[in-house]
Amino acid sequence: MNFINAYITTASHEAARTALARIAKSVLTPVYASLSSDDRISGFGREPFKLSVEMIPAGYLAKRVQKPERFQIDNVVDVFSVSGCINENFADYIEYWKHNGYWLFDSPEIIRAVAQENSIQLEGTSLFYYEVYEMEFDGQNWCPYQVEPSFQTNVSQPVDKTLAGFDAVTFFAKNAPECSPLSCNGMAKQIRTNEHCLFASFDEAYRNVTDGAFGQAEPGPYRIFAVYSVAWP
Repeated sequence: MNFINAYITTASHEAARTALARIAKSVLTPVYASLSSDDRISGFGREPFKLSVEMIPAGYLAKRVQKPERFQIDNVVDVFSVSGCINENFADYIEYWKHNGYWLFDSPEIIRAVAQENSIQLEGTSLFYYEVYEMEFDGQNWCPYQVEPSFQTNVSQPVDKTLAGFDAVTFFAKNAPECSPLSCNGMAKQIRTNEHCLFASFDEAYRNVTDGAFGQAEPGPYRIFAVYSVAWP
């Protein structure tokens, strides 16, 4: 690992450093995720082994949060999934073409404008802010992916945000978020989640996706989102 870090640090070209960093992360992150917390050590056990995870600001979405009566999972109080299958989006918003390259919204103000222009009620909705892991899982490997370049992406990050958990989301069509199998496919009956039907940590999400826990769920590729609850400005 030290020689990789040294090579990345001394590479003379920014693009080369970026490429080498991605290669190192793609190799080392699966190793890190496979270790238990007690085993995440380096050298002779003196220092913790820590690998940075880059989460990218992806945008906002307003949701009508609920727990359907048929959704019988005792520890789940409500569903904060990224997908709209159970955690309903405020509208079928894509048809208004105001979203960004992650198929979310750059700011809460844009959501308000869309709602006002199209007579959509936002009363009773909850606002969420999302960050997404820089790689997606194709069933075999974690690979980089590109944000949709035809849409402007300039996410305004919130001043205050409360982390609710992490969601694994399918992107079969490679555009908008599709399914969140923990809730959409009821996988939370088999996989431990928190009260919002999300993974409690990035490690849990990464390990379950990598180990094939969603192999019988909706087809991928899969991306991991950090889900934050934020107040309406």
